[in-house]
Amino acid sequence: MRGIIVDDATITRMRLREILDKAFDIVAEGSNGMEALALFSEFKPDFLTLDISMPQVNGLDALRNILEEYPAAKVVIVSAAGQKQIVFEALRLGAKDFIIKPFDPERVLKAVKRLFV
Repeated sequence: MRGIIVDDATITRMRLREILDKAFDIVAEGSNGMEALALFSEFKPDFLTLDISMPQVNGLDALRNILEEYPAAKVVIVSAAGQKQIVFEALRLGAKDFIIKPFDPERVLKAVKRLFV
């Protein structure tokens, strides 16, 4: 399974890659919502992890755009605990799961693996 990680924090992308590389092929990383859509269009991954608070285009807008163009996209939101209302909005829009930062590696793997059960 191929995935893309999108988060404006380099350290978060590195940590997610370290966790997910054990079970999945991470084909690209992005740092904002514009990159998320461009990378999704280019690579057509099996899943995408997406932060909410990012520059240029935020995660909710990116989620809307991706799901509009690719309704079957599997997106897991990775967001800070203080943004619970936004996380619920993301789930309402079509995100498949959410992970609260700071995250537990087992929770990350479980959330992504569950996409394919």
